[in-house]
Amino acid sequence: MPPPLPPQLLDLLKSVSRSFYLSIRLLPAGLRQPVAIAYLLARASDTIADTSELPARERATMLELFMGLIEGAQPPGSVEDISAWFAPFQRNEDEHALMVALPQCFAWMAQLGPQDLDAVREVLASITRGQQLDVERFGEPATIASLQSPGELDEYTWLVAGSVGEFWTRMCFRHLPDFSNLPEERMLELAKSYGKGLQLVNILRDVGEDLAAGRCYLPAHELAAAGVAPGDRIMNAAALQPVWQKWLHLAQQRLDDGMLYASAVKPRRVRAASALPALLGARTLALLRADGLAGAMAHRVKMDRTQVQGLLLRLALTLASPASLAAQYRRMGQGQ
Repeated sequence: MPPPLPPQLLDLLKSVSRSFYLSIRLLPAGLRQPVAIAYLLARASDTIADTSELPARERATMLELFMGLIEGAQPPGSVEDISAWFAPFQRNEDEHALMVALPQCFAWMAQLGPQDLDAVREVLASITRGQQLDVERFGEPATIASLQSPGELDEYTWLVAGSVGEFWTRMCFRHLPDFSNLPEERMLELAKSYGKGLQLVNILRDVGEDLAAGRCYLPAHELAAAGVAPGDRIMNAAALQPVWQKWLHLAQQRLDDGMLYASAVKPRRVRAASALPALLGARTLALLRADGLAGAMAHRVKMDRTQVQGLLLRLALTLASPASLAAQYRRMGQGQ
């Protein structure tokens, strides 16, 4: 087993992920470590892809170098180049700290056991491919671009999130002998759907910010059918509503799969960790419904910190029983 994560990396993990950190800290130590380092490196690849101050071609080259480091095909010293090049461009203090700490993240990854290392490399390959597609499609923010089809959106949500659900599941089955009431194949199906649903929630929540940055993840042909031009930075919310509502409904269905997944998990703390993203996602969807598309395009909705703390307290008091999780999921979905 690798040594415990250094305190500074735990602090970094908390700073770059308020919600996912809550799930990670509930995991057993042997499982927490590879999941945490995979998350930090995934956030690093996302930061590289989103550094719009640099030309798309430059970011694409650096993502190739990053992937070579993940696979062990590049000299370890190359990570210092990425860190030194990208850190000064980060206006967000936490993302700046992440890029500065990138060499430490790679050094810790190198200490993982062979099976965990292979799993981390596999999921990061998928995530980084998703980031590369983002740079290829949306690399020049001066013009707005859209995904072309539902298939492209499905591929993207699998690369950056469905693959994470599969990674989480395989890691749990390997590290926890009595992990689930369901067979691994079924849990992998649910995990893939769950991860894609969580990414859809992010896309629907961030629609306004993405349009401002030149990105539209909603399929172009669906927008055209609704009478909306993908190149418009200010879209007609009323015309866009049917498209947005369709994907909102699919996101809800996939969060439902996430709760089926969580209810099948046997260890209590891991069950709570597995359910927490769906509970937070259900609340986010409720806020989006309440605000409507016009509100979502005007500002980013998010749960109040006291609501998150209340949810964590209820999870602790109820021991994250399947029945209590189902009740809390209904409550979150109703905006309570």
